[in-house]
Amino acid sequence: MATNESPESELPEAAAAEPIVDISPVSEAPESDARPRIGDTRPAPAQIGDTRPAPVTSDAPASTERPAERKKPQQRQRQPKAEKPIVPNVVEATVEPRSTDDGESSAKRSRNRRRGGRSKQGRSTGRYLMCVHVQPNATHIAMLEGRSLVEHFVARPADATNQIDGNIYRGRVQNVLPGMEAAFVDIGIPKNAVLYRGDVHLGDETDEAEPAAQPRIEEMLKAGQMLLCQVTKNPIGAKGARLTQEVSLPGRFAVLVPNSSAAGISKRLGDNERRRLRKIIDSVKPAEHGIIVRTAAEGVSEEDLRRDIASLVERWEAIDAEAKRSNQPGLVYREPDMALKMLREELNDDYRGVLIDDLEVYNQVRDYVAAVNPELADRVEFYDTSVETLPLFERYFVHEQLHKALDRKVWLPSGGSLIIERTEALTVIDVNTGKNVGKTNLEETVYRNNLEAAEEVARQLRLRDIGGIIVIDFIDMETKDNREKVAAALRAALGREKTRTQVFDISELGLVEMTRKRVSEGLIESLTTSCTVCEGRGFLVDQDAL
Repeated sequence: MATNESPESELPEAAAAEPIVDISPVSEAPESDARPRIGDTRPAPAQIGDTRPAPVTSDAPASTERPAERKKPQQRQRQPKAEKPIVPNVVEATVEPRSTDDGESSAKRSRNRRRGGRSKQGRSTGRYLMCVHVQPNATHIAMLEGRSLVEHFVARPADATNQIDGNIYRGRVQNVLPGMEAAFVDIGIPKNAVLYRGDVHLGDETDEAEPAAQPRIEEMLKAGQMLLCQVTKNPIGAKGARLTQEVSLPGRFAVLVPNSSAAGISKRLGDNERRRLRKIIDSVKPAEHGIIVRTAAEGVSEEDLRRDIASLVERWEAIDAEAKRSNQPGLVYREPDMALKMLREELNDDYRGVLIDDLEVYNQVRDYVAAVNPELADRVEFYDTSVETLPLFERYFVHEQLHKALDRKVWLPSGGSLIIERTEALTVIDVNTGKNVGKTNLEETVYRNNLEAAEEVARQLRLRDIGGIIVIDFIDMETKDNREKVAAALRAALGREKTRTQVFDISELGLVEMTRKRVSEGLIESLTTSCTVCEGRGFLVDQDAL
C-alpha cells in the first residue's frame, strides 16, 4: 500500500529533532544565486523556467544557533560542497486493476487491502481469539479481543432443559389464557413453555390485516392441539422458555424460513453488497421457503450461497419428516453444541485462532470448519495440556478476568469506578469518580470520567450477559453537549455487539434508561449458586434483635 509521507520523514531522528544551521557568511553567496542551501528554512523564490519541486518547509524554529557562533563564523570556514539536485520523495504504488467479478464486493476488496499480509511469522493476526476449555461437567467458551475477555459462555451436559435456545420441538397446547394473550405449551421438558399471540404463525393474508381484525389467541389455538415450534429464549428463573411458530434454520451464509415468502438481507452490509446479493437471491431462493442473507455472506459467490441454502432445505425436510412421525411432545431438532454454534455465528477473518484443550471436541470442530470454511480450518488448534506448562485459561488470563467480572465493583483506567447491582426487576450501574481528580476543572473531569464509564459499561454488559431493563447513573454534567456526547459514546460502544439494545437520552437527573435483549442466564447465574443461609440477599437477620 502506498503511503504519502513527506520528505522530512526520511531524515534521521537527530536531524528531525534539531535543525541544521547554515552559519556561512552572507557575503560569500552571490546575489544572483537565490537557491536554498542545506538547513535554510525559508522557501526558495519562484524562478522562471525552474521546474524543480519546492523544498518542504520545516516546522522547526528558523534558527537555534548561539550568539557566540554568530560572532565567530571564521572558525568553521570550509569549502562548500557541490550541491546535489533536489529530488522529491516519491513512493511508487502498484495499483491493482479493479475486478469485474460480481462475486467480490467493493467492501470486501477494501477490507482485503486493509488486511493485506494478515500473518505474523506464519500466524494469523486477527482481533479475536476463542478459547474452549472442556471440563467433565461443563464446557467453557471464552472470547478474547486482544487480551481482554469480552464474552464467556458455559454449556453443561444437563442443559437439555435449560440451554435450549434454537431447538425445535413438537408441542401440545396445555391451556390458553385470553387475558394474557398467551398459551402454555408442553414440549417434553419439566416446565411448560410460553407461546404469545404475536408468535403464532398466521397466513400471509391474515398478517396483512389490521390488528383489530386479526383473530384472538383462543380462536387460533385450542387445548390439546399439536404444533411445531422453536425456542427463542431459554427458561430463566421461574419463567418458562419462549416459543415461536415462525421456525428458522440458520446456516453459515443464510437463514432458511420454511413455508414463507420472506426474503431479506442483513442491514449491516453496504449498499453495493446488498444490491449484488439481491440479484443472487432471485436465482437461489427456494420457491416454497424464504431466506435471509446473513452478514457473513459478504463477498461470497453465488455457488457458495446456493450450496448453503441447499443444505438448509435438506435439513428442514428431515425435520418435517421427523415431526410427522409421532403425536407426542418432544425434541425434533437440537442445535449444535455451544462450540459449534459459536463458530457458526462468529468465526470469520477477524479471528486469529480457536484453541481447544479437548481432543474429541477439537476433531469435531475442525471437521465442521473444514466443511463450511476451509480457508479458516488452519486456525483451529489443539491445546495439548500435557505439553503446555499452563492450562488454557491460565495461559490467557481468563480465570483472572472471570473473577473480576463476578465482582460488583469495576475500576476505570483513570481511577473512577462502576458499581453494578442486579435485582429481580432491573440492573443499576452507578458511576463514580473515585481516585480521578482531573487536572483542569470539574466539568471536564466529570465528562472524561463518564466517557470512560460508557465504554466500560458496554463491555461489562456484554461480558456479564446482563439483559432486561438497565439504569445507568452517570455523574451530573452541566453542559448539554457533554451529555449528548456521552450518550453517543454509549450507543457506539453497544453497537459493536450483535445483541439488540435500545438506549434513551440522558435525563435531567443524569440517568440513562436502556434495555438489552435477554436470551439466556447471565454470567453470575451460570458460575454461582445462591447462598442457602441468606438466600442470596447478602445479609443475615439477627433473630435476637427481633
